Amino acid sequence: MLYYKDDSQLNECKFCGLPRYLPTKGHNKRYKQVPIKRMLYLSIIPRLQRLYASMDSTSKMRWHHENKQGDGLLRHPSDGKAWKHFDNVYPDFVADPCHVRLGLCSDGFTPYVKASTSPYSCWPVFLTPYNLPPEMCMTKPYMFLTCLIPGPTNPAKKIDVYLQLLIDDLQLLWNEGVFTYDIFGKENFVMRAWLMWKINDFSAYGMLSG
Repeated sequence: MLYYKDDSQLNECKFCGLPRYLPTKGHNKRYKQVPIKRMLYLSIIPRLQRLYASMDSTSKMRWHHENKQGDGLLRHPSDGKAWKHFDNVYPDFVADPCHVRLGLCSDGFTPYVKASTSPYSCWPVFLTPYNLPPEMCMTKPYMFLTCLIPGPTNPAKKIDVYLQLLIDDLQLLWNEGVFTYDIFGKENFVMRAWLMWKINDFSAYGMLSG
């Protein structure tokens, strides 16, 4: 997050130069500055660390490593070819089963009933850890909302601007890792993470892929 620590002081976009706030009447300081666009971001790092701070989840975060099957059946993403290919390419990552495999889900929806009269678009972005067993993967407690991009229109190809903070967190988790305490093993370790894939329809796939 170091690259973005001073962004709150900017009055225009560092990428396109457009103003950050709607124009106000005159220079009266009583008028509160209204942002042209808003976004909510919830960092994924402290929530991944919290998985290793709870006895209910930390022992399950090794399931993908301890329950490998060699019968060719697909019970979990760890049985798939993409997972095994990644294991072969990055053996240093695989060496520690506590490292986290992530999946990203995103799509837009209209939160209002009368969409035809007042169109509005809302884009949530979720991350979920695939270290967990099948009965826990993709369940509500482990679907982490990271970004919420409100309307009135969808972000289209500019969605990468809104994902900058998430990308920064993911790069930190992949390149350097984060110091984390594992209550199950009662030891500290450097937690790394890898975004393995995305789950979305074809229109969202086009946006997320630039």
